[in-house]
Amino acid sequence: MGIRIVQVDAFTNRAFAGNPAAVCVLPAPPAEEWMRNVAREMNLSETAFLVPQDDGYNLRWLTPSVEVDLCGHATVASAHVLWEDGHLTPAKQARFYTRSGRLLADQRGEWIELDFPATIAAAAEPPAHLLEALGVKASFVGKNKFDYLVEVASEEQLRELKPDFTLLRKLTVRGVIVTARSSTAEFDFISRFFAPGSGIDEDPVTGSAHCALGPHWASRMEKNEFTAYQASPRGGTVRVSLRGDRVILGGQAVTVLRGELAA
Repeated sequence: MGIRIVQVDAFTNRAFAGNPAAVCVLPAPPAEEWMRNVAREMNLSETAFLVPQDDGYNLRWLTPSVEVDLCGHATVASAHVLWEDGHLTPAKQARFYTRSGRLLADQRGEWIELDFPATIAAAAEPPAHLLEALGVKASFVGKNKFDYLVEVASEEQLRELKPDFTLLRKLTVRGVIVTARSSTAEFDFISRFFAPGSGIDEDPVTGSAHCALGPHWASRMEKNEFTAYQASPRGGTVRVSLRGDRVILGGQAVTVLRGELAA
């Protein structure tokens, strides 16, 4: 019998939008090479692998080329699969043990809330090639342990970005977050996320990036709750709430494919 795999679109309430992730719930830890092969085969920004342990699940996230330390959309997808496929009852909190510590997920009606650590981006000098690769002038450049964060003057400028991915690939970070205030009342801020060095030129919706975006905009807007939009071609909505050194991320999810791995 093969291994069940589920593909979920996260941070969206409709299929073929948001950020797709594949999810495997496994009875025991798999071989490293097998996980890498599955992630390459699925060819999505992340594939999540879950193994039951004590009061939760060990969770690992792999891109087609690397394993990552923190991933929001594949965690939303993982929690969605645990509840939808009956591994957990809807009232039961999903607990994940990861390379970024313990992460929690709760079902709130049609939304899933994640409890993630804040990853504040401190002001930093832009490295060689960063702004050249983006083709913009920055009103702020910051850096945390994962990414550079670049604020630009307007939503229009952000949406029109056409990065030079060859230059971005030279940066020794997971990725680059670019953000701007929203030009409409529907959202507080918008963003895009580029990670060619991790094998993803532009990520559709990046939950973990909002762990830096929330604190960044809180200091500018003097509030702690936001509705954000990631303006990739697929696009997706993220609710962001700051609670001390934690960030609560809210997203929806839709299952689009169920299958079986034969190998």
